[in-house]
Amino acid sequence: MTEEVDVVVVGSCMTDLVSQAPRLPKAGETIHGHRFFIGFGGKGANQCIQAARLGAKTAMVCKVGKDFFGDNYIQNFKDSGVSTAFVEQTGEAATGAASIIVNDAGENAIVIVAGANMLLGKEELQRAQAALEKAKVVVCQLEVSPDTSLKALQMAQQNHVKTIFNPAPAISDLHADFYKASDVFCCNESEAELLTGCPVASVEDAGRVGLELLKRGCASVIITLGPQGCVVLQSKDPAPKHVPTTKVTSVDTTGAGDSFIGALAFYIAHYPTMPLEEMARRANLIAAVSVQTTGTQTSYPFKKDLPTELF
Repeated sequence: MTEEVDVVVVGSCMTDLVSQAPRLPKAGETIHGHRFFIGFGGKGANQCIQAARLGAKTAMVCKVGKDFFGDNYIQNFKDSGVSTAFVEQTGEAATGAASIIVNDAGENAIVIVAGANMLLGKEELQRAQAALEKAKVVVCQLEVSPDTSLKALQMAQQNHVKTIFNPAPAISDLHADFYKASDVFCCNESEAELLTGCPVASVEDAGRVGLELLKRGCASVIITLGPQGCVVLQSKDPAPKHVPTTKVTSVDTTGAGDSFIGALAFYIAHYPTMPLEEMARRANLIAAVSVQTTGTQTSYPFKKDLPTELF
């Protein structure tokens, strides 16, 4: 691949198989649902799609199965303008899938089968090396093998490429090198709590936990707090800064954190001199748009649908 990309996301693709039913079935029970749909998900892919919709040139490094869902996912990337040069298909595992049942109260039961996502390894990173080393931003999460994510962050950092790491889904024994490899370490309150053992119930708590994460070697930390916005801390200026967001009526918060990170990647790539708090403020507003519509990637706004002052 010769064309340069701004944002490279190394991460997961999941096909969401969603059934809506009045209630969750009991063991051995079959019930009628009233709606079924297939959606595109996976934290990595979500983040990549949001960055692309804002105008970033993006590439995805991921693994899907040689199956119907894998073919569909590759087409979804193409339709969204994401480079698929490093999207590989394997016959050894199925495309990652999440079977989701949602009841009328909005509660859900989810079974995730990571499948091909867990086969993304160092060989695939070597094939994507040129893109990882020439990008403006590399983004990783924990829905693929942690070793793969860490290696990708380190490859980027060694070439002075900015790194965003989203430790989700969080693991309590996260390798210490992840902190040092993160220019921006971005997590939500529950992930921050699992990583530090400190509860995060307020903006003040988030500031305290953010300082603990900074001490572990991150260049900067962002803790997202849903409707309360986020807290930003930087090693060069460790005082926690609360960045509030606008009040909206939330319809579906699925994927809002991924929308925030995709937006953040876009701003770091396109406006490298913008203060991090300002990038976070704008990313908050973009994520706030996403929660006002149902679905995950389908709820992510395009640049043309957003106020010009965000660009």
